[in-house]
Amino acid sequence: MTRDTTSLTTIRSSGSGALRTTPPFVVLLGTDYAGKSSALTELADRAPSWHVVSLDDEFLEPGHSLIGRLRRNLVADVLPDLHHRYSLDFMVSLLQTATVHLRDSIERSPGGAPVLVDSYYYKILAKCRLAGVDSHPVFDWWRTFPQPRRVIFLEVSTAQAWKRCGEGVGTNSLEYYGEQPDQPSFEKFQSDLREAMWEEVRHLPVTVVEEQEHISRTAQILGEVMGREIG
Repeated sequence: MTRDTTSLTTIRSSGSGALRTTPPFVVLLGTDYAGKSSALTELADRAPSWHVVSLDDEFLEPGHSLIGRLRRNLVADVLPDLHHRYSLDFMVSLLQTATVHLRDSIERSPGGAPVLVDSYYYKILAKCRLAGVDSHPVFDWWRTFPQPRRVIFLEVSTAQAWKRCGEGVGTNSLEYYGEQPDQPSFEKFQSDLREAMWEEVRHLPVTVVEEQEHISRTAQILGEVMGREIG
């Protein structure tokens, strides 16, 4: 059985009933503390005409500050009380706002601008699975979202990621297993996260970028891949 790919890459413009084609885009993916945010910031400075789609505050439009508040409230309020005052279904419902915002932001991209998307729904879905939600009706819906031309996967060793998070100081509970972060629980979670994300993107062309000594080199590689894929 084949999918109707046209239905997955177009939406109807509000009020007009006309189909609007999703612009081509590339997804930047990686485990926690792989350096995605730093690379996106560097790349945005180098190529300001490119459209970066991210949940990070610096890339959110003023009218979308709600998305940042929801993300912070998830970390501050929901995750610490997960399984007590908040259910896994509630967590998934809150993360649903993030995935839809990312999809909608791709659709709103200025005409002709290359689009680079931070993680898309792939990382969110993978983390939900590691939190204990192996399947959910919204996962099936997310998988019908438009797919990128290519995924760029940033590699980082789990040991280096542990150093970057301040040996657990900067983590939240969707970045390690158990009640408190330690290096084994963090590294095991990150290894499983990598595998879960790969399961979601195996059907796509993927460029793997090994860990670089300087973020400027990472940004340069991203720019080269973007140039080849979108121009």
